[in-house]
Amino acid sequence: MDLTERQIQIIKTIVEEFTATAEPVGSVALENKYRLGVSPATLRNEMATLEEKGFLSQPHSSSGRVPTPMAIKFYVNDLMKEKELSVAEEVNVKSRVWDHRFNRDDLLHEATKVLAERTKALCIAATDEGLSFHSGYANIFNSVEFEDLDITKEIFYLLDQHQSLMDIFGRAAGNTPIHILVGDEMG
Repeated sequence: MDLTERQIQIIKTIVEEFTATAEPVGSVALENKYRLGVSPATLRNEMATLEEKGFLSQPHSSSGRVPTPMAIKFYVNDLMKEKELSVAEEVNVKSRVWDHRFNRDDLLHEATKVLAERTKALCIAATDEGLSFHSGYANIFNSVEFEDLDITKEIFYLLDQHQSLMDIFGRAAGNTPIHILVGDEMG
């Protein structure tokens, strides 16, 4: 991928800002908040280049940019830093799942609960046999993008449609431990 350091930094900040606000990110706001050291006009030019490369899109001609699935995957795979657990946090997590290690379903149920608590997100695990484990429903209401009631309804509808959920997990099959499905990949 042919990206400059500046373009990489712009992708990083736009993904982080969009994730926090669920709003298109403009060049002036980007420079004011993140102090990238270039003018808003230069940022607009770089953002236009990133749009041509498929990393950003502009929902309306007068709005800022939003990251595309390609930008989000680039961020997760190449820019995002793994958060280290403290020794106490690691011991706590391991002790919560340890007693369930001999029963896969109990282990997945408890691991999903722990992950939802740690990430403050909705977490779902699924088995090849079609069982699914969910935890963290209340966390949905703390996410900016779910302030839109229609989006929240769609998520809960999807969770009620077991086969649709299994189809999404099926699209993420493969040998890697982590799969990222964004946008149209979800079906």
